[in-house]
Amino acid sequence: MTYKGTVIRPPSEADSLLIQVTYGCSHDKCAFCGTYPGKAFKIRTFAEIKADLEWAKKNIDGEFRRIFLCDGDAMCLSFNKLMEILNLINSLFPDIQRIGIYANARNILAKTEEELTEFSRNKLTIAYLGLESGSDKILKAVNKGSTAREMTDAVIRAQKCGIKMSVIGLLGLGGRKLSREHALETARVCNAMNPRFLSFLTLMLVPGTPLCDDYENGRFELLTAGEMLEELHLIVTNLELNGTIFRTNHASNYAPLEGTLPKDKDKLLRLLKTYLRGEAPVKDEFWRGL
Repeated sequence: MTYKGTVIRPPSEADSLLIQVTYGCSHDKCAFCGTYPGKAFKIRTFAEIKADLEWAKKNIDGEFRRIFLCDGDAMCLSFNKLMEILNLINSLFPDIQRIGIYANARNILAKTEEELTEFSRNKLTIAYLGLESGSDKILKAVNKGSTAREMTDAVIRAQKCGIKMSVIGLLGLGGRKLSREHALETARVCNAMNPRFLSFLTLMLVPGTPLCDDYENGRFELLTAGEMLEELHLIVTNLELNGTIFRTNHASNYAPLEGTLPKDKDKLLRLLKTYLRGEAPVKDEFWRGL
């Protein structure tokens, strides 16, 4: 098994076999992101991927039920190349329950509904998309590379084709100046998407990134822990979702929350109020490492 550089995966893929299909991210221009420093984007050869999967078959078969395709956006592969990988996985591991992937809007929308449906038929049934913010002003400022409308269309299309979407927002991305717009627009866009899963991370400035440079030079105001939680409270207040599993269980967050919306909305808001009133301790900065 061969891994190159930093390999990340969503919290829900903790027990999955991680297979690098690409190195780095096909976009890799987001102003806040320092996930793949010094790792030039590259699609690995099928022979390399096959060797990793065959090693896993020989050495650790039976120790996992899910496979996650890394790095940042393996959905950028052509339909034929990705299907070749899915076919091999299903041949080697016929009992695999689920295959997951990171995906951006551009690369989902580049696939036809027929192609996305074929992916889901071959157990690629969950994709993780970083919405970050529903505000196009903020998305443009951080060079996200997609509009809120494009990401909404991508989520709706993928879910129509049998791929559950896990959408990720980033608390604090609008700074103090655009915090309210960030919260309200993010809630609005999430309502339009109605993803199967919705989670939030909290902004952590990464040295060397453009957003960190803006902060150090006074062009960006970072929210306090309390302001981050106020922003989250405003988002949850305005969410109108149907059957969405909601989580803030990422290490970067000040308060871990989990529930199903709309059923648990009031409970989540009450829990947030306990943190905001100081009745429950927020996570110490030391423990917010990624």
